Amino acid sequence: MGKVVNPLRGIKACMFDAYGTLFDVAAAAKAAADDLGDKSGPLADIWRTKQLQYTWLRSLMGDYADFWKLTGDALDYALAATGMKGDPALRRKLMELYRNLDSYPDAAACLRTLKQAGFKTAILSNGTPAMLRAAAKSAGLAPLLDHVLSVHSLKIYKPDPRVYRLATKTLKLNPAAICFVSSNAWDAWAGARFGLRSVWINRTGAPPENLPGKIAAEARVLADVPRLLGL
Repeated sequence: MGKVVNPLRGIKACMFDAYGTLFDVAAAAKAAADDLGDKSGPLADIWRTKQLQYTWLRSLMGDYADFWKLTGDALDYALAATGMKGDPALRRKLMELYRNLDSYPDAAACLRTLKQAGFKTAILSNGTPAMLRAAAKSAGLAPLLDHVLSVHSLKIYKPDPRVYRLATKTLKLNPAAICFVSSNAWDAWAGARFGLRSVWINRTGAPPENLPGKIAAEARVLADVPRLLGL
């Protein structure tokens, strides 16, 4: 990425989605590749797809269960769908690996640059507080974060507007003063619809979503975010 011609102005805080943005959701299946063999990739894809589907469906049903349970439910589906069901030890291993996911290689440097420049840094995630603390600690990101915000206090999942409102209340900032970074396009657009300055990390070169809201910027990697803020 070259020089940013019109960097985002008026930003006071940078808030990040966690799973898929800071933390690599495929890392657990990759770490268990010796156990999964050629099922590693398909299992990771199905696990993530079902995990997200369950957050949306339970929100619509009005039947909240926390993200750790949904992660386990999604894994059970993925194991069954890939013919790997019936191995409790493998399930326990994958869940423990998910609790301590690797971050993307540029995550720490991005957060460090932002903090050194004086921006508040935060996570806003579907994950439970315990999941987020464990992942941030194991990835070495905890010292680089001012706030770790979970939907658990609201008992509702993204993209409900109440989730994004939680961030403005906690940070005590107007939405336009918060740069919200997510690799999940639907999440970036929902944040933009709420009024946040959303930056979509489009690692795969996907087309933009046809959803309400207008994102502030698109980037390919987290390392681009400081440049978008004029650093």
